[in-house]
Amino acid sequence: MNSPLDFRKEDAAEARDSFGASFDRRNENRFRSVCRIARVTRASDSGLWRVRNISDKGMMLVTNVALAGGEPVEIALSEDTQVGGRVVWADKGLCGVAFSEPIDVVATLTSLAEQQQAESYRALRLPVEVEAIITTNTGSQAIDLVDISQNGAGFRSSVSLEMGALVDLLLPQDELRRPALVRWARGLCGGLWFTRPIPPTELESMAKWKSATTLSK
Repeated sequence: MNSPLDFRKEDAAEARDSFGASFDRRNENRFRSVCRIARVTRASDSGLWRVRNISDKGMMLVTNVALAGGEPVEIALSEDTQVGGRVVWADKGLCGVAFSEPIDVVATLTSLAEQQQAESYRALRLPVEVEAIITTNTGSQAIDLVDISQNGAGFRSSVSLEMGALVDLLLPQDELRRPALVRWARGLCGGLWFTRPIPPTELESMAKWKSATTLSK
């Protein structure tokens, strides 16, 4: 079986050309969606990847994660809209995914737009179980992150934090302190809102965070 690197070098160009050709058929709807983020779940990892384009039969995503040809993936375009598929090609920071079953892309994008306008809409989050460091005006302490998105994170803490407090968050394998606001707090649980969103490229893979947390213990 080819390794992810072998697949990228030897097979990606041909697979990409074939995939692109299927996207260009006149009888298939094709849409470009450069601003949408998807949560991609694989056998041993999950992350937020940017959608480049989408059709009835597949999509192209932006990611630098190493992938193998034929690898199955589950893709959430929102918490209510998920599709399954497999990796057809991966090369130069892009990958093509063929859906297991065709979708109605017009209806799907219409539904996604309606969901995003609803008051209850919530950006896609990644479930995590990692230790991070939070700094307040009284000092620093470890907290457990339970989920994270570009805009915020849920946490558990050994001490209660005050709602509205300004803090700095230090993520695993990171040297950048990220300003955040304690948006809500109930007991030892709470939620953070980042004053500056995290770029999706930094949330492409949660596996590296798990490894960092394991090694630090």
